[in-house]
Amino acid sequence: MKVREKLGHALDWARLPVAAKRAWLADAKGLPAHDPGPERAIDEAIAWLGRAQDNSASADGGVARHYSLIKGWGTSYPETTGYIVPTMLAHADWRGDEDTRARARRMLDWLVSIQLADGGFQGGRIDATPVVPVTFNTGQILMGLAAGVVAFGEAYRAPMRAAADWLAKSQDPDGCWRKHPTPFAEPGEKAYETHVAWGLLEAARLEPDRPYGDKALANARWALQWQKPNGWIERCCLNDPVRPLTHTLGYALRGIVEAYLFSNDEAFLAAARRTADGLLGALRDDGFLPGRLDPDWRGAVDWACLTGTVQIAHSWLLLHEATGEARYLEAARRANRYVRRTIAIDGPAEMRGGVKGSFPVRGDYGAFEYLNWPPKFFIDAQMAELRIGDGVAS
Repeated sequence: MKVREKLGHALDWARLPVAAKRAWLADAKGLPAHDPGPERAIDEAIAWLGRAQDNSASADGGVARHYSLIKGWGTSYPETTGYIVPTMLAHADWRGDEDTRARARRMLDWLVSIQLADGGFQGGRIDATPVVPVTFNTGQILMGLAAGVVAFGEAYRAPMRAAADWLAKSQDPDGCWRKHPTPFAEPGEKAYETHVAWGLLEAARLEPDRPYGDKALANARWALQWQKPNGWIERCCLNDPVRPLTHTLGYALRGIVEAYLFSNDEAFLAAARRTADGLLGALRDDGFLPGRLDPDWRGAVDWACLTGTVQIAHSWLLLHEATGEARYLEAARRANRYVRRTIAIDGPAEMRGGVKGSFPVRGDYGAFEYLNWPPKFFIDAQMAELRIGDGVAS
């Protein structure tokens, strides 16, 4: 290591508060041996999301974007609050938990209150500027609105339709969304917006006479032109398309899987399997998946993006159910267990049940932060593993 790099690391260390230093040192010892198991970890993660809602710096009913070991709680994040809603409702149904159900409704009411006049939703946190409608964020919130219609009835149907109509009208003829990119990522077409298509598919299930399903599948087909024979997907990162995050690869993969589940089109299943198989080759025996990968599916960093790990685990579980192949189930279990072992089930409330952006915590994705979307995807993946049980597809 060069002298200048050593000095930089020393300065970084000196500026860290005590809690961040402790987390750094703890993670430097390696992955904890203890696995709390899916059920305990799910309940702790749900409780952490509740605390993130209660402690949001904007105090509005949304979920704080993060708890930072350096700066504390952040303001609410509309995009992720939107797709946290279905997870809260699924947990409420599983546990018969009316408090969690009420929390989901409070999230929904806040989201409806901030919907823009054209039906779209803003990018970034609630206090971010500029306030402009953004394709990706609208698609994620659409998932929550659709779940709200199923759980609570007609109060959320008009906002759901408005968001879905806005997405449908703003899509280009080839299936790509180009008109309303986020101002908070590098410009350019994004293959991971198949996760927006998934939002439209949820609306299509409730409004089959509207064009939402066709629009969603058109986007998935557009995205697949960027898939290589080895499953690699180009144009699939926020800021580094040559070394994309597993998070954005996870978004793209899940959207393709959902396109298959909606349409039963075997082309989507084959495409999903190509990408899923490439990811299998990057998974270590202990469940570690590098947070960034290169076009040959080789790890490009020495840290895990925990969000991406559990997103991909969930898609592997869905592919196991679709194909019966045990290798997908085995990989998902390894990945899920890896992330479970990173979660504290005791200690300070701000950290207990939270999921770090990276492991180790000093990794470049959400460094020294417990983000609000990793627990959402973590809970989804753990619940899917519990549902599948011994491996017999349900």
